[in-house]
Amino acid sequence: MHRPNGFASAFALLLTMCLETACAQAPGEFVADPAPTPSSHASTLVELRDGSILAAWFGGSEEGARDVAIWAARRQGGHWHKPFVLARETNIATYNPVLFHSADGVLWLYYKFGPSPTAWSAARRFSRDEGNSWSEVEYLPAGLLGPIRAKPLVLEDGTIVAGSSVESYRTWAVWIERSTDQGKSWTKLGPVTVPGPMHGADEGRHGIIQPSVVSLDERGQHLRFFVRATKDIGRICAADSLDAGLTWTAASPTELPNPNSGIDALRLADGRFVMIYNDSTWLRTPLVLAISKDAVHWRNFLTLENAPGEFSYPALIQAKSGALLITYTWDRKRIRFVKVDLAQVP
Repeated sequence: MHRPNGFASAFALLLTMCLETACAQAPGEFVADPAPTPSSHASTLVELRDGSILAAWFGGSEEGARDVAIWAARRQGGHWHKPFVLARETNIATYNPVLFHSADGVLWLYYKFGPSPTAWSAARRFSRDEGNSWSEVEYLPAGLLGPIRAKPLVLEDGTIVAGSSVESYRTWAVWIERSTDQGKSWTKLGPVTVPGPMHGADEGRHGIIQPSVVSLDERGQHLRFFVRATKDIGRICAADSLDAGLTWTAASPTELPNPNSGIDALRLADGRFVMIYNDSTWLRTPLVLAISKDAVHWRNFLTLENAPGEFSYPALIQAKSGALLITYTWDRKRIRFVKVDLAQVP
């Protein structure tokens, strides 16, 4: 893959920093040890009613290969159980699973499948017994993709606000898919873009994808999504809705850098906000957690990884205990899990 000239110098600087100071890795564990496939990426996780955790990711020989399936594993009794295939398509790759509960308690899995992100379709299945058994796979209509990578926001009235996006040739844009009937039907809203000229400096691509939606107020009326951006933009971008996700402002860059890599965010039960992201404009390392009182000004408080390599595509939820539960891609080979107690969040 072609990389901009800045990649080599940025990587050299990072390597020097790691040689001068020990590279950090937050205490955690691998979701599957050993991993069931050579490559693993794009994890998701959900806390189940009994307090156990279900994680899912796509894995196979390499991203886009026909053997790539959606894998899953359950953490129960203090350890991860044997991983299993949760979804597989015939002779075509799968991508970006998303696990979440709708307000009626149904556990959902949404995922994508196809030859590439520019030509994929979406599928889903559900479980009414917390993942012990699953429905048949349902394929979504063309143009409907569901939550594209990050968990959707489920409002108090049950409305699902799912951040979606489209990766067309050289142009990317965010869409919001919204359901008021537990996912039976959807309204697609958008596109949301970053105003300005298309520079196309990121291998010819320009735009934003993979939004993570949070509520800025307790009523769920003022929403904001944070989103990955191409390297010519170079910042995490954000857009707002003042009507529970029906209409949205244009997106604009925030103060946080982004190397065209996935992020996740959430509103804590105490009203503060947490972001997990790669604190770089070129590399998918380091991977850090940041805290904010207003979802505008952020302060990093924990580095999960800062070694050379790729530590990316994080998923972030808050457990019933208050702890932060995190999974992320570890060097494209494995999925790592980290638990951060609320006492560690400043």
